[in-house]
Amino acid sequence: MLLEVQNLKIDFKTHDGTIDAVHDLSFSIERGEAVGIVGESGSGKSQSVLALMGLLAGNARVTGSARLAPGSKGGAPVELLGAKPRVLRRVRGARIAMIFQDPMTALNPHLKISTQMIELLRAHRGMGKRAAMRAAIDMLEAVRIPEAARRIKYYPHQFSGGMRQRVMIAMALSCEPELLIADEPTTALDVTVQDEILELIAELRERSNTALLLITHDLGVVAGQCSRALVMRGGDLVEHGSIEKVFNAPEAQYTRDLLAAIPRLEG
Repeated sequence: MLLEVQNLKIDFKTHDGTIDAVHDLSFSIERGEAVGIVGESGSGKSQSVLALMGLLAGNARVTGSARLAPGSKGGAPVELLGAKPRVLRRVRGARIAMIFQDPMTALNPHLKISTQMIELLRAHRGMGKRAAMRAAIDMLEAVRIPEAARRIKYYPHQFSGGMRQRVMIAMALSCEPELLIADEPTTALDVTVQDEILELIAELRERSNTALLLITHDLGVVAGQCSRALVMRGGDLVEHGSIEKVFNAPEAQYTRDLLAAIPRLEG
């Protein structure tokens, strides 16, 4: 077991009262496994993974447990919920990496891509500046960015949306994390570019046996990328099982409604 989440609850204190975002969510991920969390906007998908990364807003209250198994060098399991900032800094990027919906807001617009990637590699892999630059270029080439040695010196705004997402994937996988969290990684991209990005993530994961937690509202993406699916609605987990079970024999009416809403060419 790589990650085990138990009884995760999230609420937010506001001027209008308390907003319950996630209710008693439990799931696990094995090493190398791909798990999808699906549901409509506001179902609690993104808030759940942001809680694991320690990235929720300051008015959030989180309870439950999220235990990350010992790494390849051994040691004790890491409790992510409520962990001290120094503990999360060691985990984020190195053991768990995240691809966000909008790479333009996730990347620092004031720094060149080279600066951002080198800083990451030096912090988490202890590389010297020259070795980090070489590794960063290699990673950009791995995500099929043409003329990587030249374009690594670009600023984020000099890349197209699809290319920025490739940069985000390169950064996320450059430290060889054990778990990759992808939060709606293709939402703002053209359909053809979406397919390229998803194929790229699958290919790079297979090379490194990286586990994937994929957050999306697109059931088709989950079917193509994952072996298990969690279906959320209004902060609740309403369905959980293998892709075959969820798609062919769903138990929850909400899951059946989601499947029925998928456009079909026939009929």
